Amino acid sequence: MHPPRRSLLAAGLGAVLAAALPVHAQDTWPSKPVKIVVPFAPGGTSDILARTLAEKLQGSLKQTIVIENKAGAGGVIGADSVAKSAPDGYTFLLGTIASHAINPALQPKIPYDALKDFAPVMLLGSISNVLLVGANQPYKSVADLIAAAKARPGSIAFGSAGTGSSQHMSGEAFKLLTGAELSHVPYRGSAPAIQDLIGGQIPASFETVTVALPHIQSGKVRALAVTSASRSRVLPDIPTLQEAGVAGFDVASWQAFYAPAGTPPAIVQRMNRELASIIATPEVKARMEGLGLEYQPNTPEQFAEFGRKELAKWAKIVKDGNVKP
Repeated sequence: MHPPRRSLLAAGLGAVLAAALPVHAQDTWPSKPVKIVVPFAPGGTSDILARTLAEKLQGSLKQTIVIENKAGAGGVIGADSVAKSAPDGYTFLLGTIASHAINPALQPKIPYDALKDFAPVMLLGSISNVLLVGANQPYKSVADLIAAAKARPGSIAFGSAGTGSSQHMSGEAFKLLTGAELSHVPYRGSAPAIQDLIGGQIPASFETVTVALPHIQSGKVRALAVTSASRSRVLPDIPTLQEAGVAGFDVASWQAFYAPAGTPPAIVQRMNRELASIIATPEVKARMEGLGLEYQPNTPEQFAEFGRKELAKWAKIVKDGNVKP
């Protein structure tokens, strides 16, 4: 038996309407509040950046932007929640080097694929780390520290904000590229690490320029070199590790915007354009520079390529340095 002609026409019309719905949804996006998940506790760089951008996005998108802090496991818990969210343009992630490069390389059973489960939107900015020693330490240069570490393997410790942090991995890259055997002392965040550096409990540390800057300016710690390939805008007189003789050293922490994989490309591109316009405003530019973030305009495609290179780089450092989670 053949279905009635009217039923066939209705079925055909339904299929056409269903196919048109995603396009219509993109044209009217956003029609309800948009959520940005921050995979860290309130008050940190990621949280401050997300709230700064959210305030401006509310005006440009004419929709409420909700910030949800979902901290834990070095950004993994929050990132995983976004990876498993509906790809409809109403959930985004303020991701970092920890959630999308270091932890995927370091943790064998991470619950998401950093490349396949996300749609890259934009690289928001990078922050250099800086190699510090206490003001009372005898090391005046990177060469001094390397020589002392090689003379007494394992006797010199460096502190970090925690295992798997960009500060920790800066130290692992330093060990790998210099052959200097330093001992890692992980702390529960940057504040206790730098306080012990100032107090002389540890001789050296890797820290973000944002956290380190006031202590460098006060003379409580000494900056030997920055970890990025180029000098930091906020520490222009401090050489890079490459300039100090450590060839190939290029480590910078970064902040970025992601959507769940499968989010319509038109929405990803729209969000990229909105963010670029916001970051270009003098107010937001100044706020980001105050956080130590250095931004270069980038497309979702350029950011995706950057992400692939970062993940490969950290996978190699973890493997070659035999770094354990």
